[in-house]
Amino acid sequence: MVTGRIGDWCAHVVERHQSGINFALLVISYLLYLVIGAAIFSAIELPYERELRKELKVARQDFLGNNTCMSDAHLEELLARALEASNYGVSVLGNDTNKNWDFVSSLFFTSTVLTTTGYGHSVPLSDEGKAFCIFYSLVGIPATLLFLSAIVERLMDLLSRNPVSYFHRRWAMSRPKLAIIHAASLSIIMALLFLFIPAWIFMAMEKDWNFLESLYFCFISLTTIGLGDYVPGETQNKEDNPHPHMYRLAITVYLLVGLVCVLVVLETCYELPQLKLLRRRFYKENVQELDSETTNIISRDQLSDQLPNPGDHMTNQLPVISSVSQQADTLHQNGTSGPYTPASGTTVNEKLS
Repeated sequence: MVTGRIGDWCAHVVERHQSGINFALLVISYLLYLVIGAAIFSAIELPYERELRKELKVARQDFLGNNTCMSDAHLEELLARALEASNYGVSVLGNDTNKNWDFVSSLFFTSTVLTTTGYGHSVPLSDEGKAFCIFYSLVGIPATLLFLSAIVERLMDLLSRNPVSYFHRRWAMSRPKLAIIHAASLSIIMALLFLFIPAWIFMAMEKDWNFLESLYFCFISLTTIGLGDYVPGETQNKEDNPHPHMYRLAITVYLLVGLVCVLVVLETCYELPQLKLLRRRFYKENVQELDSETTNIISRDQLSDQLPNPGDHMTNQLPVISSVSQQADTLHQNGTSGPYTPASGTTVNEKLS
């Protein structure tokens, strides 16, 4: 008896605090995901780092052995200066003809700053440039978010909401199922247009990149991660690319358009009814509620799954909830006015019979 009461009490507590428990499990799962990712990266990359350090140490010793006139301290000073210049986007590898701050390169820099990609290969050198970058980003990043959200919202109607509504009416398919199919199809198309095909183009343009490196650059750029380990056009010469400014400008356009398309795909997935139900598990019931659109979608799909075949008798049908517009038309035809009351299934069936 006591055990049964304790079990009922525990079940009641769990049911009452279900959203809080789910949220705690979500936080623990996310932290565990971070730890697992860090462990895997460390296990994969640490041996390569150790091997690279050994190679650099051997190369340094060989250089000092072949050039006895240079001391280790002087070599250390030269390398430190070269690395400092490289951090500011200036290389000592013979590409002194490339300019990081001409107009097209500066346009590429502003696009990476305002979209928060930030490759880090070109950074302001002067104090005036650093101060202007702070002011420019404070104004430009919110403006960019507003600009991108406005474009994404318009494209959502064109590429997501209208197609789903059209095929829902045309094929009479369940809207949640149709939304999943549409989101998967849109994701595949966008991946082909803005990941795999551009990766193949970059592999052809960048002689030192293979397909994986090109695909890696496209993904890191379009997700605004921007690690900066791969930047197109940095190692090309005049023979490989006779029009470097046009190439850099085309990359800027690709990054902006690709970012918009990625946001459209993410927003399409975010609006899936199933995902809304999943998010609701982590919210408090008295704070977050399903929006009316999602509730209506789920209710209609549940009703449509339970409705009998058209050949069955009409009296066996489940209750049908009429819309506000239908109620308004009925009141207008009857010439009466009054508060809106949902029509019961019996009343609808009587009118139809």
